[in-house]
Amino acid sequence: MKTSFQAKYIQSLLNKKKNNEGFTLVELLVVVIIIGILAAIALPSFLNQTAKAKQAEARNTLSAVNSAQTAYRTEHSRFAASMAALSLGLPEQTDNYVYAVGAGANGSVNESITTAAAEDDALKGYISGIKRYTTAQTNPTTTISQSESVISSVTCEAEIAGTVVPVVDAIGFGAANGTVAPTCAGTWIRVGGEAPAAAAT
Repeated sequence: MKTSFQAKYIQSLLNKKKNNEGFTLVELLVVVIIIGILAAIALPSFLNQTAKAKQAEARNTLSAVNSAQTAYRTEHSRFAASMAALSLGLPEQTDNYVYAVGAGANGSVNESITTAAAEDDALKGYISGIKRYTTAQTNPTTTISQSESVISSVTCEAEIAGTVVPVVDAIGFGAANGTVAPTCAGTWIRVGGEAPAAAAT
């Protein structure tokens, strides 16, 4: 009888230990520390995604303006000097950016500039230019030199967030009626643009 009593007593002690199992304080601290380290690594990346999404708005708007400018130039033999003239239905100001379209330093016949000035210092500014220029080509069969009118665009991003975007009419992307495609100047980084396409003269 004593043996069965001892067995039941040991069994009840084992059952109590199974019911009282849980995490120790050390285990909980290790988990909290690991989660903290992962959050510290991931948080800057998550915060940066918000700015990137807002900046994508500017790049998409500038791309739409450049495409509309190409069509406008084909119909009117000059580029539009305002967003309203393009009839895109896009606002000139959003919560994130203020957009301006202008002729640029070289006039609206051969060049148009669009700027996206950031409303928040945490966002990068953008400049986009579309330009009509001529290229000289030599016909390989006849060796006769010919010139072709080409329209090309470029979208430039400020290297640093909070950079002030220049006034639209003061920006130039090369000489008017030049032979050079538009490029980004100074510390501005090329982030988009269209390949040269033959233009209507």
